[in-house]
Amino acid sequence: MAKRKKLVLKDDTNKDSLMGKLLEEQKELKIPEVGSIVEGKVIASSKTEVHLDIDGIACGVVRGPELFDESGEFANLKIGDKGQATVLELENEYGELELSFRQAGHRKAWDELERLMREGEIVDATVLDANKGGLIVRVSRISGFLPVSQLTVEHYPRVEGGNKTKILERLQSYANQIFKVAIIDVNEAENKLIVSEKSAWEDQHKAIISKYKVGDVVDGRITGVVDFGAFIEFGEGDDRLEGLVHISELAWQRIDNPRNFVKVNDKIKAQIISIDDSKISLSIRRLQKDPWTEVVKKYKVEQKVKGRVLKTNHFGAFVELDHDIHGLAHISELCDKKINDPKEAITIGDEYEFRIISIDPQNHRLGLSLKPKKETKDEEKPTTEDKTEIKPEAKTEETKAEAETKK
Repeated sequence: MAKRKKLVLKDDTNKDSLMGKLLEEQKELKIPEVGSIVEGKVIASSKTEVHLDIDGIACGVVRGPELFDESGEFANLKIGDKGQATVLELENEYGELELSFRQAGHRKAWDELERLMREGEIVDATVLDANKGGLIVRVSRISGFLPVSQLTVEHYPRVEGGNKTKILERLQSYANQIFKVAIIDVNEAENKLIVSEKSAWEDQHKAIISKYKVGDVVDGRITGVVDFGAFIEFGEGDDRLEGLVHISELAWQRIDNPRNFVKVNDKIKAQIISIDDSKISLSIRRLQKDPWTEVVKKYKVEQKVKGRVLKTNHFGAFVELDHDIHGLAHISELCDKKINDPKEAITIGDEYEFRIISIDPQNHRLGLSLKPKKETKDEEKPTTEDKTEIKPEAKTEETKAEAETKK
């Protein structure tokens, strides 16, 4: 019978070294903590849950609403794929880590939005809905807001009369469309994401806008008419731009309704009068001779003239003397007795014989009166300059009228 040899550990030192190595490796194992993000390999997957192997030291499960991933990165994982998840619990009823793609994806998605804003990248935003303040959009899987003030001229709701219901309808018509936007505000804590189509447009068209300068004359086409002016498109092909001609820059005479002066698709020449980022302001009247430069050749103070009443308000009436020159008859100059409403003395659309009481070519003002001139003993012969004084309150209201005209 053969003798069994005795097993002898030849080198205790080696044994200690091996054990020490194992202990060191144990120390290096990173035990997951609640709230930490772990990476694992998918070992099982279904519509309701996904199981992950976490570096061979633990198994975890993602299930129910925690499967939803705002970043979209872990939405369609297959067996063998790697995914990141947030630890919710260290041990569930099955002894597994309870994990969440939702929280990990949420953090990843917002980190990405901050990066996009920081680097100024242009992204796609899908329009979901609208309210009176703007558009509710989705960037990746995060909901955000695109204010009306941040829309480009192309998408700005040009609604006659500023009707809020019609503005909302116009905004809602953009549902399901994709706009190119820049991210201008991100706040994960407040779940706030604000984007701007205008900023994205500015970035993309800086080179085109730089080709133009104040004073340039452009050939364009009327693309829209609103209460406050008209939009003109100019340029060619992909280099086309759009600018606004304010109602005060359409013509030298007073215009109450731009639609009576220009129409959509009219071809027109205009001069660039300002460029502010993407906002281009144009003028049609500055390409025409200012009729007020020669008004004193046509009209004199104390001259009697025929004029048609165009419009009235609480301080007086706007009167058309000819196609180019309009004057203002203050309420105090419409009747010898005190009245509270100009309509007590005149009718809109009717023609009356007025007396010119002041002419101010520089400020495009001409004062009128229906009251007869008061004769004085020491009266001097009137000149064409504005020597006639009107009541202080009349001057104030006339200034207000001019300011209102230019709004």
